[in-house]
Amino acid sequence: MKMKLWFIITVLVLDVTSCKKDFLETTPLSEFSSADVWKDKSLSTAFINGIYASIDQSMCKYMLAVYCDEAHRRDNSSILAFNRGEMTADNIIGWQTQPTWNGLYSKIRKCNLFLDNTADAPFDKGSMEGEVRFLRAWFYYQLTSMFGGVPLVKNAYNLTDDFSIARSPYADCVDFITTELDAAAALLPEVQTGANNGRVTKGAALALKARVLLHAASDLHNVAVFPDFAKPELLGYTSGSRADRWRAAKNAAKAVIDLHLYSLHKAEPAPGDSIAGNYTEIFLLKKTSEDIWVKFYTSGTIPNDNNLPVMNGPNGYGGQGNNAVSGNLVDAFEMKDGSRFDWNNPEQAAFPYNNRDARFYADVLFEGAKWGTRPAYSIDLDPQGIVHTGYFERWNASANQMYIEPGIDSRNSPFQPGNSGQTLYLCKKFLDPTSVAVEGGVGQEVPWRHLRYAEVLLNYAEACLELEEYNEARDYINMIRKRAGQPETNETGDALKQRYRNERRIELMYEDHRFFDVRRWMIASETYGPFYKANVLYKLLPDKTTSSVPTIKHEVLETRSWNDKAYFFPILRNEMNKNDLLIQNPGYE
Repeated sequence: MKMKLWFIITVLVLDVTSCKKDFLETTPLSEFSSADVWKDKSLSTAFINGIYASIDQSMCKYMLAVYCDEAHRRDNSSILAFNRGEMTADNIIGWQTQPTWNGLYSKIRKCNLFLDNTADAPFDKGSMEGEVRFLRAWFYYQLTSMFGGVPLVKNAYNLTDDFSIARSPYADCVDFITTELDAAAALLPEVQTGANNGRVTKGAALALKARVLLHAASDLHNVAVFPDFAKPELLGYTSGSRADRWRAAKNAAKAVIDLHLYSLHKAEPAPGDSIAGNYTEIFLLKKTSEDIWVKFYTSGTIPNDNNLPVMNGPNGYGGQGNNAVSGNLVDAFEMKDGSRFDWNNPEQAAFPYNNRDARFYADVLFEGAKWGTRPAYSIDLDPQGIVHTGYFERWNASANQMYIEPGIDSRNSPFQPGNSGQTLYLCKKFLDPTSVAVEGGVGQEVPWRHLRYAEVLLNYAEACLELEEYNEARDYINMIRKRAGQPETNETGDALKQRYRNERRIELMYEDHRFFDVRRWMIASETYGPFYKANVLYKLLPDKTTSSVPTIKHEVLETRSWNDKAYFFPILRNEMNKNDLLIQNPGYE
């Protein structure tokens, strides 16, 4: 059966029409057969562009952060159910806008179509094959991160094919992904320029390989989570040397480092630098020295649900307060001197936002934080642009009684009160303060970093830690800390390991890592529990004036819980029914 691929044709028309042919013999401009696509470089490029465009959006209304201890979704009954392990084989409850089994296999099929049909392409493919092999590996990495071993479909099915295929062992999946990434790296350029910015490079392939091998060496795939499961090879390794796996992860990360193509953005802050400002630039600039693979956005074309000034911004600025930062995460930011924040320290409890790690000021909007210029409808109430998510006790002299005045960005604000984040902390990371939060899709032009060099350094450090190469691990952890203005650590052993894990938590906040880190480290039972918010109140003083210093404390907003089955996702029943060779993950039978 002849398959039709549909495209919106713009400038490609110039490449696929010919003035020498009779007008009536030309292909309609809105329709091309598969044969047309695979013999034309421009159409094949457009096909690959479609695969890039299909990659799941990380900057969105439901960021991955809300599914772990980083963030809270404003109206979140279904997400709370997810965070209590209530998913079943019939419903992954609350899993909104995130990758799915059938969605990822649909994208893999597109990759397979390209690879199946362009082996003998009549044009120079350049790096095209490398890009598609990388993208296929990316989608398989996502699948294995969620499900463990999965069916390895390497060719595009036709309607007459038998769709039944068994899950491959996890080890085989890792071998396939890393082999694909090695092949992609050999085909890809070290640098993409001009209109090709955003396409993957050799460094991207090697960096993803390092991440995949790091995950493969971690506890989740090397410790028996479900000792009674009949097919343990689907979840992890059942043989071989774990030390060798850590060594492979270390070497893969070192291969990226040894390209000498990347460096930390402003790795050594100059005297007088705003360290928080330097860190903010990593996520707002179009290009930095640590970018490895970046997705770009254009103002006016970004869907509204991916427009973070609207999605994550304060309601008093026209935002919706989604993906609100947890009190748990706020507490994880160290003090500027490198000590851990402690609510039992009277001075720290009285002024919890003072003298913290500079990344706290770069990443979090908290009570009293300076933000951008207010929109016209709220600027008269706050001409200075100060975030107020808390409440004020005021005295009404004529009524001779106290009343509560809500902050302009609070849950009882005069402006979209239902759109205020419930934790009283908002995510500042990725937000351009000059962008206006406008409904309807007019968005900021802030890129998303799928892969950046700081992660590579942390991955290398973690592998060194697990190999008990503490001096080497410490050197690389301290590179990250130095850039952040934090004092170097001289710890070793388990203390260094815990310092590293917190450093990773802070440095990679909201970048789609924490969700998987707590699983691969098998510490989820420690992180899915009491989930904290701030309580902020400017109290009435004895003279009936309101204190200028708020009283701040953390209290439980909701209680999450952990079920070990959630270490892996269920394969939905409709997929199981279509393929009788599939074996369900434990806990979902």
